Amino acid sequence: MSYSLLVMKFGGTNMGDGAAIRHSASLVTRSIKEEIKVVVVVSAMAGVTNQLLKIAASAETGDIASANDEIAAMRTRHFTAAQELGAAPDSDTVREIREMHETLRQAVYGVYLLRELTPRSRDLIVAFGERLSAPLMSLALEGMQVHAKHVSGGEAGILTDSHFGNAKPLPQTYERVKDRLTGFLSAGVTPVVAGFMGETEKGATSTLGRGGTDFTATIIGKALSADEVWAWKDVDGVMSADPRVVKDAQNIEILSYGEVMELAYFGAKVLHPLAVTPIKESGIPLRLKNSTDPDFAGTLVQPEPQHIPDRPVKAVTSIKNVSLITVTGAGVLGVPEVIASVFTALARENITLLMVSQSSSMSNVSLAVPGSDAGRTLQALRSGLSSELNVEEQNDVAVLAIVGSGMRGQRGVSAKLFASLASSGVNVLMISQGGSELNISVAIEGGQVDTATLAVHQAFGLGRAAVSG
Repeated sequence: MSYSLLVMKFGGTNMGDGAAIRHSASLVTRSIKEEIKVVVVVSAMAGVTNQLLKIAASAETGDIASANDEIAAMRTRHFTAAQELGAAPDSDTVREIREMHETLRQAVYGVYLLRELTPRSRDLIVAFGERLSAPLMSLALEGMQVHAKHVSGGEAGILTDSHFGNAKPLPQTYERVKDRLTGFLSAGVTPVVAGFMGETEKGATSTLGRGGTDFTATIIGKALSADEVWAWKDVDGVMSADPRVVKDAQNIEILSYGEVMELAYFGAKVLHPLAVTPIKESGIPLRLKNSTDPDFAGTLVQPEPQHIPDRPVKAVTSIKNVSLITVTGAGVLGVPEVIASVFTALARENITLLMVSQSSSMSNVSLAVPGSDAGRTLQALRSGLSSELNVEEQNDVAVLAIVGSGMRGQRGVSAKLFASLASSGVNVLMISQGGSELNISVAIEGGQVDTATLAVHQAFGLGRAAVSG
């Protein structure tokens, strides 16, 4: 296929140091030399987002010395990368990095003085990772004679709601992005956009949630009607299971938008769960490619699924560190208002529900939530529900899901799943199947998740040996 416009997103590993950034820039120039226009979207350098969260937490607890030490280490890392990419000590890039670190230090000091880290402050601080890596990519491209200009997500036109930490783009975003980036492209400039972030209507920095750089890339892809969005990773696209757990996991050549959303939602570290939503309407393909093997096709994500005979399941994935919250009591029995109040209480706290299951007698309802949200969930339910109801928690749980469009209408899939779990001695705590029939998910004990993944992967013949045979 010939392309005229591509959006290329580079993850943290591909922005890890000067050498990685130079290699990523070379992947951009490969396409530019073929007279393809490219918009580049970058993540923070590997590990920097977690480092910024640690800095913010240290400041909130009053440990400003530790926060400043981390900022100094981060500044050195970015300076070193700039030097590796050919920047002189008095260059614009080095000056910009120095000024950004000073602004970061002031923001962190404000948190320290107040001893309060609001979601808005956290977003401002954590967005520095992408803001700092964008100038490095511009520098690398300029070194390859590509005229580049780096901008923040807000400067690129991404306007979001005020839900800090997990913001969503507003409808006018797409026209704004088109207006701002088309100008660069028509002037022969390659835009480098800091991913993961936008800005509110008041101009405050907002972030799109972890993995949000994928989301940035697809927002831009839709706005510019790109031919494809390429997400460069350090693996061969989407795998049939976590290759660290399942050694014979294989690359999946084609997935539908629905399938990849299910995989992302249930823990596969492939994409932001909402990344395909901007491109679904326009049918723009998304391709996940391996930066170490750029000629490999990777995984193509497209509107329609590819049905493979005798292979209804395409992948098995899991979420660890989950908590099960169960609401029981005579008051639950047959009372729709109780169920409504459960969901209202959780929605008010913006708690993500991974699974929901209700007993057939309606005498209890069980919820799977991320372990990090368990405390807030318990508090929300206990304050929002009748005192007659009992709210219990079970920790150290995992959610395992099988995903594949071929499961729709296929007999025996559930039986094979539960037989493989039973034969491996895995205890199922909770079951859920979506109405779309794209996934079946089960809650199991956390310590059994790797055993369960291996057993299920083998039972459905997803490994390389089974496929080639």
